[in-house]
Amino acid sequence: MAGPRTVRLEGHRGHRDHRGSLTIELVVLTPIIVLFVLLALALGRFELAREQVVGAARAAVEAASVVPSAVAAQPAALAAAQPVVADQTPSCIALNVSTDTSHFVPGGYVRVTVSCQIDYADLLLPGFPGHATVQVVEIAPIDPFRAVQ
Repeated sequence: MAGPRTVRLEGHRGHRDHRGSLTIELVVLTPIIVLFVLLALALGRFELAREQVVGAARAAVEAASVVPSAVAAQPAALAAAQPVVADQTPSCIALNVSTDTSHFVPGGYVRVTVSCQIDYADLLLPGFPGHATVQVVEIAPIDPFRAVQ
């Protein structure tokens, strides 16, 4: 008479308990996923502000290049840039418009610099700056056949 027979399956090294491993993975991966989401929000905010500043700079330089005098160029540039940034979501917290009219003569040009400060403080990203600045410079020619004051 033969004794009890034991069948051993190949590749089976015993029963290991995996209870709780999903919880550990979740606890480890959740902060990493949250950091990636916050980083995506920060980069999206930067890109949105950059597009706003580009649009504001283009509007400002076009407005400054068609005014009749160099004195009126700065107020026209500021008046044209503010609505472009204000109509969008508020990613730009501090707008600065600077107009260079040193070449404001027929056939010359006008240069407008628009900068915007972006706030990241509400995202609470570790190691990320609290704010960043986006700056765009646009140049537009002045019609050589028109009179300027």
